[in-house]
Amino acid sequence: MRALLPDLAPWRASADFRRLWVAGLITNFGSFLTFVALPVQLKELTGSAAAVGAIGAAELIPLIVFGLYGGAMADAMDKRKLILWTETGQGVLCAVLLVNSLLAEPLVWPLYLVAAASAALVAVQRPALDSLTPRIVAHAHLPAAAALNSLRWQVGGVAGPALAGVVVAYAGLGWAYAADLATFAASAGLALGLAASPAAHEAARPSLRSIAEGARYAWSRKELLGTYAVDLVAMLFAFPLAVLPFLADELDARWSLGLMYAALPAGSLLVSLTSGWTSRIHRHGLMVVLAAGCWGLSVALAGVMDEVWLVLLFLTLGGCCDMVSGIFRSAMWNQTIPDALRGRLAGIELLSYSAGPQLGQVRSGGVAALAGVRASVWSGGLACLGAVALLATCLPRLMSYDVRTDPHAVRLRESRTADGPGEKAGAAGSAETAPS
Repeated sequence: MRALLPDLAPWRASADFRRLWVAGLITNFGSFLTFVALPVQLKELTGSAAAVGAIGAAELIPLIVFGLYGGAMADAMDKRKLILWTETGQGVLCAVLLVNSLLAEPLVWPLYLVAAASAALVAVQRPALDSLTPRIVAHAHLPAAAALNSLRWQVGGVAGPALAGVVVAYAGLGWAYAADLATFAASAGLALGLAASPAAHEAARPSLRSIAEGARYAWSRKELLGTYAVDLVAMLFAFPLAVLPFLADELDARWSLGLMYAALPAGSLLVSLTSGWTSRIHRHGLMVVLAAGCWGLSVALAGVMDEVWLVLLFLTLGGCCDMVSGIFRSAMWNQTIPDALRGRLAGIELLSYSAGPQLGQVRSGGVAALAGVRASVWSGGLACLGAVALLATCLPRLMSYDVRTDPHAVRLRESRTADGPGEKAGAAGSAETAPS
């Protein structure tokens, strides 16, 4: 059992990692309050499903634009300051939603404006967070850090929506927005205690040229391109969330819809809670491919089952597979990408991470309209399985990747080892040295 439990080495060794982890957990719970409250308020104000669905369209373009530019900013600026200011900005947006909800006649347009602005802030903050982790966590502990970060998100993904539903139903929208505002204030307070994380002295200023430099580096690393491509096709073909309400109806089990939504994050949480084994795996690329293929197979099986409990079982297994893929993708990025390029590569990763599910919703809904709900689910799973197999054939460097021998990983590991004593001391003592 000890071998299966999460590896807590990053938590014990780095005070900054502990701060970021706790801050992320607090913010995650608060964000789910708004995640549920915003579409509920739009539904109440407009009565239109199309108006609620338009939230995704309002968020997609800022994610794409600011994801790339945010990656360049993360490489050129102090990551601590970026995290602090974006967290503060999210709090301001929550305050706007709170004020709007208290009006006698709340307005609709601020909801879309806040959704778009929040997506832009997330796109700026995410590369800074992702590229900060390799600075504050020892190289050997990065897979464990990825698993712990995933555990934080999955706890929020399972418990957050349930808490949000209770708050919105019994306390009201205003209380949901106010609670989210309080979580951002707490998270910003924790971010104040982080040690400064300035850019490397050779970092270029944010520009189209610097973004293009990151893209060229990603193109030169076919194993990294493989991780992006595998994640993109997995979400494009086998992301069934848009049709789950219709699937529950077809199974004559409307009561199961909440369980269907919870099944994927529950599977991910199960892997995170038993992730100790991941630190002993070295063929990360192979694991990414196998896990993505099993994700597609699980979704396909969920689409052909007539028994709702079997559907829930295979959706949960799909969540397990998706989490395994995510852990090893993160490990490959953090253990091989040079410090000066981490932000820009995290911005590119954000595009695949964000665009895949959005496009997957469109695909699953469109196929369901043409061929039926069950066909949309199982055909998407099989298409994912085939696309992943094709990528595995076309990307041998992804399949052969081994963290023990990969030259990029070896170079970065030796560099971190050479700086290890000072780096570890700085990480562990960041509470005492952080500027106020």
